[in-house]
Amino acid sequence: MLDIKFVRENPDAVRRAAAAKRATVDIDAILSLDAKRRELLAKVESLKAERNTGSKEVGRLRKAGQDSAPLEARMRAIGEEIKLLDAEVSRVTAERDRLMAFVPNIPAPDVPEGPDSSANVVVREWGQKREFAFEPRPHWELGERLGILDQERAAKISGTGFILFRGAGARLERALWSFMLDLHTREHGYTEVFPPFLVTRDCMFGTGQLPKLEEDMYRLSADDLFLVPTAEVPVTNLHREEIIPGAALPLAYTAYTACFRREAGAWGRDTRGIVRVHQFDKVELVRFVRPESSADELEKLVGHAEEVLKKLGLHYRVVKLCTGDLSFAAAKCYDIEVWAPGLGRYLEVSSCSNFGDFQARRANVRYRDPETGAVGYVHTLNGSGTALPRALVALLETFQEADGSVRVPEALRPYMGGVDVLRPL
Repeated sequence: MLDIKFVRENPDAVRRAAAAKRATVDIDAILSLDAKRRELLAKVESLKAERNTGSKEVGRLRKAGQDSAPLEARMRAIGEEIKLLDAEVSRVTAERDRLMAFVPNIPAPDVPEGPDSSANVVVREWGQKREFAFEPRPHWELGERLGILDQERAAKISGTGFILFRGAGARLERALWSFMLDLHTREHGYTEVFPPFLVTRDCMFGTGQLPKLEEDMYRLSADDLFLVPTAEVPVTNLHREEIIPGAALPLAYTAYTACFRREAGAWGRDTRGIVRVHQFDKVELVRFVRPESSADELEKLVGHAEEVLKKLGLHYRVVKLCTGDLSFAAAKCYDIEVWAPGLGRYLEVSSCSNFGDFQARRANVRYRDPETGAVGYVHTLNGSGTALPRALVALLETFQEADGSVRVPEALRPYMGGVDVLRPL
């Protein structure tokens, strides 16, 4: 959430940012409510000052044996008026904050302007697209021939948009997230956590999924709990309502979770295969950092996610998102897109974002400067390190052979019991 003082002092900048992110917000209404709130608070303070002065005068009159009844009546009336004004302050504040919850974060100055993904900028590429002497098959054909993907039974169990891996496929999925966790904890300095897969409404609000994206989430109505759309939600909320010692920053966490998304409004695309599904696995990277280092920390985070694909030998590109493609909460974001030759296109496997203090304000995550003792909001960053099954899709399609077999990348073989090739049944 933005600082109301920033909105008050920079309304035109906030309007431009909202328009750039294609968000509909009523800044005039927010400012009107904020002005009314400050006016009410001034009245309350004035009445409290009068009450304090009057109370002292009542004491003086009583001590002097003089009639204090009229003044006491006035004090009671002031008390009732303060009670009514306090209730109005609460109502106005709640309405202002409700509208503020829909105001998106401000894009960073170096974010390219543009209406949609067509204006995104490719920053760099790594590796080469593999050249095939045969027509590469899509992953669903490979999965069926290898006996590792059973979409028919997945649909029987849960409906469309879910995955069932079998045998070596299940082991390969597990190998991928185990490899990623080990890489990030052993080489990149992250602390692994294994969080709950259900989170509260407050947690979803803290990271910015609510209220804007509620229709995309799976919710248990009896408990008002949400299935996590990403480990970003529980991990970022690890330090909700806390003050972190500044000397402890940066804090870096990695976590595996299953992720659950209804994909409301997006279904109908990528209906074949496992590119767009309601449940998928992901390893997430989350960093809590000091504000002055967050720009550099984002570059570091992207590098950690890239290293996964480098070690797997998968060709990818890094894309800087434009304003129109930037998420509600992000100030800046890089997407990492891996090449899937069977599909003939790039697939996003990671979005690495700097949120500035936007999430920290919503979740009230602060730090104390060890030198000055001052308390301020941390900056939060996160990114997929990386997401499955799209990385698995690229792996199957990149390392396939003419006979339908698939070579296992060397980095995964220790997690596959030494298996170096998956062969058709």
